[in-house]
Amino acid sequence: KMATFERSGGSAVRNVKKDNDMSKVTFETSEEVDVTATFDSMGLREDLLRGIYAYGFEKPSAIQQRAIKQITKGRDVIAQAQSGTGKTATFSISVLQMIDTQLRDTQALVLSPTRELAQQIQKVILALGDYMSVQCHACIGGTNVGEDIRKLDYGQHVVSGTPGRVFDMIRRRSLRTRSIKMLILDESDEMLNKGFKEQIYDVYRYLPPAIQVVLLSATLPHEILEMTNKFMTDPIRILVKRDELTLEGIKQFFVAVDKEEWKFDTLCDLYDTLTITQAVIFCNTKRKVDWLTEKMRDANFTVLCMHGDMPQKERTEIMKQFRSGESRVLICTDVWARGLDVPQVSLIINYDLPNNRELYIHRIGRSGRYGRKGVSINFVKNDDIRILRDIEQYYSTQIDEMPMNVSDLI
Repeated sequence: KMATFERSGGSAVRNVKKDNDMSKVTFETSEEVDVTATFDSMGLREDLLRGIYAYGFEKPSAIQQRAIKQITKGRDVIAQAQSGTGKTATFSISVLQMIDTQLRDTQALVLSPTRELAQQIQKVILALGDYMSVQCHACIGGTNVGEDIRKLDYGQHVVSGTPGRVFDMIRRRSLRTRSIKMLILDESDEMLNKGFKEQIYDVYRYLPPAIQVVLLSATLPHEILEMTNKFMTDPIRILVKRDELTLEGIKQFFVAVDKEEWKFDTLCDLYDTLTITQAVIFCNTKRKVDWLTEKMRDANFTVLCMHGDMPQKERTEIMKQFRSGESRVLICTDVWARGLDVPQVSLIINYDLPNNRELYIHRIGRSGRYGRKGVSINFVKNDDIRILRDIEQYYSTQIDEMPMNVSDLI
């Protein structure tokens, strides 16, 4: 069970529903939600609408048509939708609609599991809020603390950050919480998992009692949903069924490799295919990422690599090179699996199959974003066949043997 969410002092406990019976959790919308077909009919402010259209959006995606209205009404919302369907813009638009730009206080706090995702969210909020003179700061570990304090002292309407640094700034009283009226947990299944749960709890204790809470993820396991009644008030659930989570437009293949060593040769054979677009190669450990990167470079292939042990400066630089397309192949751990959006990526290779089923969809969801085509290729050793079949069943999808002409599919 999650530590009971109580305020510091313990007296102002939030009025949470006491019935912990979650057998009622179904994977559809929990009550009738109006569908708003256009951005124009959402009652959004003029300067925000300008930003939305300037950003290149024309028509809201399914999750945007259902969730934005509910969030801007002030409801607690749990939103689940496939990777690449516009969840970031869903809460970004809602946040921008709700803040008062005249008030130089932090009014919305967005927490994410990785620094890159927090930065990407900051960019989206700034871009959509381009005509609103909105201040949004990315508050993340691995960066200069003094700079953070300076930015926060200047006044930020929205803070997008990772839990550790955000908590640090709250404790130092640099991030003042008195005007925060929205807390958004992106990739919330990860955020409420073992590693982050305590940190989220630390942050939550400092927030005003009447705060609105919004949760978003592509995957929300039952135990996470059970936890939500500790810190959400009568949330409205906008959820898609799991078997609809399989990513339309992403072709999934496997290559059978008898031995671990053969994966490398297979990858080299595929290299020309990788560089037709941009490709992300996932390994399960940081050591494996370093090893594979070195081996690829020794064989004269150009690759970038990224994992959580690298200094933040280097991670930022690598993201810049990869986003700009200077380098077309990125080898990484699951730090990259969640939420990052580089539109040119249309090939994912699972050099190692992921350790859990949820990660699979987050990984392959890096390609085929927002309706574009994508291909994912899984390297499968004999003892991995079982895991692959399990993934197939879980998402009721089909993963076929890779055809010879795979480059034509990209």
